[in-house]
Amino acid sequence: MTRSLQAVAYRRPSVLESAAGGQLLGLETSRGATPTGVKDHPQFFAGFLTSPQVASAALLAVADVAAARYYQQQLRASLDPVVTGNGDRLRFESFSGCCGVYARLDVLEPGLDGGAVGHGTTNVDVNNPLREALSRIGSDDPLHLRVGPEELAVTTLDGPVVEKKVPLPDRWLRGFAEAQVTSAGFDLRAELPAADAVRFLRALPRGGARAASAGPRWVVPSGKALRPTTRAVPGAVCLPGPERLVALQRVLRHATALRVYGPAVAGGAAATASAWEVVLPGMRLTLTLSPDASRGFSGEGGVLDALATDEAAEDAELISVLLAWEPRVDVADLASASGLTPERVRAALVRLGTSGRVGYDTAEAAYFHRELPYDAERVERHNPRLRSARALVAAGAVALDGALGTVTAEDGHVHRVRDEAGVLSCSCLWWAKYRGGRGPCKHALAVRMVRRGDVATERDLARVEADAR
Repeated sequence: MTRSLQAVAYRRPSVLESAAGGQLLGLETSRGATPTGVKDHPQFFAGFLTSPQVASAALLAVADVAAARYYQQQLRASLDPVVTGNGDRLRFESFSGCCGVYARLDVLEPGLDGGAVGHGTTNVDVNNPLREALSRIGSDDPLHLRVGPEELAVTTLDGPVVEKKVPLPDRWLRGFAEAQVTSAGFDLRAELPAADAVRFLRALPRGGARAASAGPRWVVPSGKALRPTTRAVPGAVCLPGPERLVALQRVLRHATALRVYGPAVAGGAAATASAWEVVLPGMRLTLTLSPDASRGFSGEGGVLDALATDEAAEDAELISVLLAWEPRVDVADLASASGLTPERVRAALVRLGTSGRVGYDTAEAAYFHRELPYDAERVERHNPRLRSARALVAAGAVALDGALGTVTAEDGHVHRVRDEAGVLSCSCLWWAKYRGGRGPCKHALAVRMVRRGDVATERDLARVEADAR
């Protein structure tokens, strides 16, 4: 696994401290993007939380996911959550160390009071002393929230910064991209009222090797409840690794509803991803689960088609100019403003998602704008199927014949790629194993590139050589 060290610098540790009229939760920010450019320590909010105990528990749940591994638990996992100000809300996001669970807390307008919400994205420090302090927040304690340093502190604070060296896997970034592609295919499948939601979630296994090895489970809506079923049936939702929902236990007593999202499934379908949203006063906490505990979002391959086309790259440059930190990115409005078709806008948004510039909110069925401090070229550089497909195109290994394409692989084996109603199937082992469930194989990608006119150029050859280095 490719890893790199990212320096995350804070002016001071985040703290919960006594203040006049209550307590002050100061969440320190690192270097981040804003509408006026990159800033070292941007401030996104200074005001009150209307439900302090609920917000504290939900923030701890996001931090729990960032510090957890649900697969290969002996390996390290400790990444600071990402915070985005969208003008009308604050979003806190994290990924588990194994990349199989994506968590997001949306603190909406009713959950905030007394301050304007800024725009931008950065990391936020959630350290162990802060976690302990947040767990002791009482329901009646007024809580002032500051995301970012005080204005005076920005210009006058001297002394050393608090710097963390975070081991950041490239698959963690790819996971942000794949999770939004996967979530965009979800619909609301069930909604449970508070009592039924709590009853269902408290009955789930808490963890352990036995629970992790039990395989995917399925549930189907039945009145105001979810009924377990042993296999996929129409209307069912996959619950892969139910022990991975353990972070929701922190907020159960505050829940007002549970909403479950997933793709449409037919009888006998394979395991799928799903999203589990706990509705809270003034906020929402969502956990999105990959199809299996051992299967991180980073390997799903949903972004490969968008990465493989030069057209999507050019469209993404245009669309990026039109983004303005909106909490809801409207595809129709972007299509009208850019002159592109809605399909090309969606492909461009997928491309922008590979650099963390957009996410997807299942509750509102809409994309949202954020800016992670990483670039799309890095994702492309470390995606083995995409690298291999470019190498095949550059080597002239693809031959087209109507609906059939043949690809001569590096080992001399010839693979046949067929177009079946717009879906490219292949004779290779990858297709035989996953049947398109984890994105296209390298041979299908190569055929699609050639069909779109992405023939080998000097730029392609240089890119392949650079990838090899």
